[in-house]
Amino acid sequence: MADAVTVHPGVDSPQAWLRLWVSLAIMTIGGCGMYVVVVVLPGVQADFGISRADASLPYTLTMIGFGVGGVLMGRLGDRWGVALPLTGASLSIGLGFVVAGYAPQFWAFALAQGILIGLLGCSATFSPLMTEMSFWFERRRGIAVAICASGNYLGGTLWPPVAQFFVERAGWRATYIGIGLFCILTMVPLSLWLHRGTRVSRELRLHSAEKARHSADLQREAAAAKGQDTRDRPLGLAPLALLFLLSVAGVACCVAMAMPQVHIVAYCNDLGYGVTRGAQMLSTMLAFGIASRLISGAICDRIGGLRTLMLGSALQGLALLLFIPFNGMVSLFVISALFGLFQGGIVPSYAIIIREYFSPARAGTYVGVCIMATLIGMALGGWMSGRIFDATGSYKMAFVNGVAWNLLNLSIAFWMLRRSQRLARQAATAPATA
Repeated sequence: MADAVTVHPGVDSPQAWLRLWVSLAIMTIGGCGMYVVVVVLPGVQADFGISRADASLPYTLTMIGFGVGGVLMGRLGDRWGVALPLTGASLSIGLGFVVAGYAPQFWAFALAQGILIGLLGCSATFSPLMTEMSFWFERRRGIAVAICASGNYLGGTLWPPVAQFFVERAGWRATYIGIGLFCILTMVPLSLWLHRGTRVSRELRLHSAEKARHSADLQREAAAAKGQDTRDRPLGLAPLALLFLLSVAGVACCVAMAMPQVHIVAYCNDLGYGVTRGAQMLSTMLAFGIASRLISGAICDRIGGLRTLMLGSALQGLALLLFIPFNGMVSLFVISALFGLFQGGIVPSYAIIIREYFSPARAGTYVGVCIMATLIGMALGGWMSGRIFDATGSYKMAFVNGVAWNLLNLSIAFWMLRRSQRLARQAATAPATA
């Protein structure tokens, strides 16, 4: 019985930290699938002679594929470990960029982005890696997951200026082909290295599930007496009901998040500042997003996932509001930095909430579902903002639309937090036995 409650020697170990840094590198490189397509959006639009909304479609398909594939990769990770899906995904990302670079028609480019790069590629480099790290850490779980998730924004910081540099000199097609070859040469060896810890990773998952089973009956009995929630009834709800609420919140926050992230390059170009300045603003935004994720991870270890989600949502809404009245170049750089600093911790907080309130046996799948919702939000927000631009001729109403979606996310987070506090007060005042 003692084995069920002791800490596994792999948890918080040097091996865990080494795997964290390798995972960070994989996520950073794999982030090219999300961010390079944003940089080449004006070039793709001109090359294929399409509208701004149509040019946003490859990003939308990438995010949808990213999200749906995350659930599939999460289930594969739950069963076989993260290294297997990562290796296949690394090959798919490289192949996808090469195919997209040679695409003779727009539909071929869009499908390569959505299927090879999104569904079968980048999807393995985000939620499965965050879930994996959540099992390797306990005392520093929040900061570990945040460091891992920072790879996504670190990629967003590095890839836009690098991609723009090569686009200006060689064109977007040659840049795509070069990025594809680079991904294969770097990501495949790193993914194969992670395979070395697959046995320990499975032990950690089994150990975590065993600890949960060991305390489940006592937890349910005590909770029934005190009116408290359990993993069977997180926040007093059916697990799927809470997962649905988190997913709706994820869609809403990322529809709002997508407006600046997807269209800042095109927005700057429309204002006359040029594509290069737009790429620099995107890079600045995501660089501050890295700091945000690290700070939010430390905060999350202290106040929990729900409070971190609400804090990030409120600050993201404030930054979005600032985009509406200010459009000077210096102002946009400052607001982009603030936006990145405020919103970077939102998405990782969903993974922490799931680990706090749900059974660890389905962590990979449930995190995948929730991250899929956030990516659907990014996809919807990217397309919706382009459509609003085509209809109105400016991005002002697109920013207003983002603020409205952010309010929905903030409302859900506030409701969940209030419900959690009410259940805690009931538990504190209820008698110890029924």
